[in-house]
Amino acid sequence: MKTLQFACLTGAFLPVLIGCKSKPSEVSVPVNVIIILADDIGYGDLSCNGEKTIHTPNVDRLASQGVRFTDAHAVAATSTPSRYSLLTGQYAWRRSDTGIAAGNAGMVIRPEQTTIADVFREAGYTTGAVGKWHLGLGDKTGEQNWNGFITPGLTDIGFDYSYIMAATGDRVPCVFVENQRIVNLDPNDPIEVSYDDPFPGEPLGKDHPEMLYVLKPSLNHGHDQAIVNGISRIGYMKGGKQALWVDENIADSITGKAVQFIENHKDEPFFLYFATNDIHVPRVPHPRFAGKSGMGPRGDAILEFDWSVGQIIETLERLGLADNTLIILSSDNGPVVDDGYQDQAVELLGNHRPWGDFRGGKYSNFEAGTRVPFIVNWPSKIEPAVSDALVSQIDLFASLCSLLGKDIPTNAAPDSKDQLNTLLGKEKKGRDYIIEQAGSISISNKEWKYIAPSNGAAYNKLTNTELGNSKEPQLYHLKSDIGERVNVAENNPEKVAELQAIFELEK
Repeated sequence: MKTLQFACLTGAFLPVLIGCKSKPSEVSVPVNVIIILADDIGYGDLSCNGEKTIHTPNVDRLASQGVRFTDAHAVAATSTPSRYSLLTGQYAWRRSDTGIAAGNAGMVIRPEQTTIADVFREAGYTTGAVGKWHLGLGDKTGEQNWNGFITPGLTDIGFDYSYIMAATGDRVPCVFVENQRIVNLDPNDPIEVSYDDPFPGEPLGKDHPEMLYVLKPSLNHGHDQAIVNGISRIGYMKGGKQALWVDENIADSITGKAVQFIENHKDEPFFLYFATNDIHVPRVPHPRFAGKSGMGPRGDAILEFDWSVGQIIETLERLGLADNTLIILSSDNGPVVDDGYQDQAVELLGNHRPWGDFRGGKYSNFEAGTRVPFIVNWPSKIEPAVSDALVSQIDLFASLCSLLGKDIPTNAAPDSKDQLNTLLGKEKKGRDYIIEQAGSISISNKEWKYIAPSNGAAYNKLTNTELGNSKEPQLYHLKSDIGERVNVAENNPEKVAELQAIFELEK
């Protein structure tokens, strides 16, 4: 049984509270909260962060009306551990089972854990999760009942409503799951999923390239197994033909469900976790966006993401909810260009820099792996600003508890700290340090960044990414070397020891 402890806030945040002992005249309608989490969008993929090669007007609008952070970080450089940490307030490296989840993985967040959604639900909010999930379903890997009620599921970790991709775009099963049942499933055509053995008679991309009429996999990436909609994926799948998503309609489907959730709960406080699939491979933007960016499907998918953001903004304005809705927009990790399909992302990149001024990208210990876009928008409460405060997604849990006037629940979110004033632009400092996870662990205090030694590869040839792994300690002076080009660990042993000690204390 999850138990929550409640405490009242005082001062500036009284108007947004539920359940606090204050005068009735001091309490107004509770604030709605929406987290928009992009997938694989880098710091430089949004025009509000200074890149001139792309135009994202809806995101820019959120930024111009809110606080845009220039030194904000995901907790990990890949999807599953990053999302796990955001939703639970616990560093994913504390567990050994939070790596990139297979499509048939059991739930990574366990029902006995408390999530951000649990806190909002206990506060009287209606809670929803829409879009990419990639945190597993069911109790154990490979034992889901895909053809019935999938349990445990998102209801068990705080979400009243869910409409999600079972895993992620490049992994089977390629179906939507609404409230723990596969959408449009024909009982006479049951789904079978395996990550071990192919199903006899089911064609695979590696054997039938002629059937890959939408996208072909890049060499040696592994996206050459089950074929769905002319694209080969990771994993094996059989049946469920009527339930399969259409890739070019994914953004429309999940955005429509997010809009519907807002409409359905416009008269009550709600919390929405809206995780888009755009930018993640396979990139198949809707024909409305195809060819519009000049950078191929990856650039077009960025425009599609911006459209989804615009739909959320328009809905809030139409329903009169914009002033009383807090929106947090970020990305799960940094960018990757070629991530497994021949979509000309590299050839058509031109002068665009998805990583901005930073080194590395998705999968990397270097800054571009975890330094991500981060915007906080609340028109009635936030003054527009650009902040260089050091911010981590690990702190969303504690900060949103603070917003609601609640203590962090007992035994929950051990690594999350209250940074609400920083998120709202009222304080400029932010965190003293952040801890990040890729092939190794890194610690940064804004001026200095330490990357712990590891035996991992220094370079990923498949994605053309510098991973930042080394058997030697690495130390970079970010104030003078934001590109992390000069390792100064040998000349600064006392600083290396200081940052090492932080991690030892946190373990």
